Amino acid sequence: DKHKTVDDRPYGGGLGMILKFEPIYRALKKIKRSKKSRVILFTPQGRLFNQKKAQQLSKFDQIIMICGRYEGVDARVEKIIDEKISVGNYILTGGEIPAMILVDAVSRLIPGVLGKSKSFERDTFFKEGYKKYPQYTRPEKVIIRLENKKRILRVPPVLLSGNHQKIRYWQKNHSKY
Repeated sequence: DKHKTVDDRPYGGGLGMILKFEPIYRALKKIKRSKKSRVILFTPQGRLFNQKKAQQLSKFDQIIMICGRYEGVDARVEKIIDEKISVGNYILTGGEIPAMILVDAVSRLIPGVLGKSKSFERDTFFKEGYKKYPQYTRPEKVIIRLENKKRILRVPPVLLSGNHQKIRYWQKNHSKY
């Protein structure tokens, strides 16, 4: 409008402000540049974001993310988006943090982003239900105190053995599917 506002009071009353339809619509018309684009609205009413969705989104040429603020966005925005996504069953102050989560999860699946191109294939959640085995680093043992008791925490001996077949077997048995 003439005052350059992007939010307004909701019809029917209520607390807080909502983002107006028109600025979002005009922005989408201006920036959407590909048939392989995906327009996402972050909202608690969306489908829960997961690794499978990250893999699907990594195939798009362009992802446009609409991040609500205040009380959200005008409901008519849902008519001009491709999907609604939620990052969990809790309320945040806006959609910026969910957008960062999506960018991080999707970008690491794009060739060239990670140092080793196939390293994500051994990550937790790459396969449905898979959770990666525990990992350890040096030193071989650490000494800690918990509730005034000394404890020694060690790396499993098989990981120090140098026997790659036994190590792979241990890793497989300590992964969860």
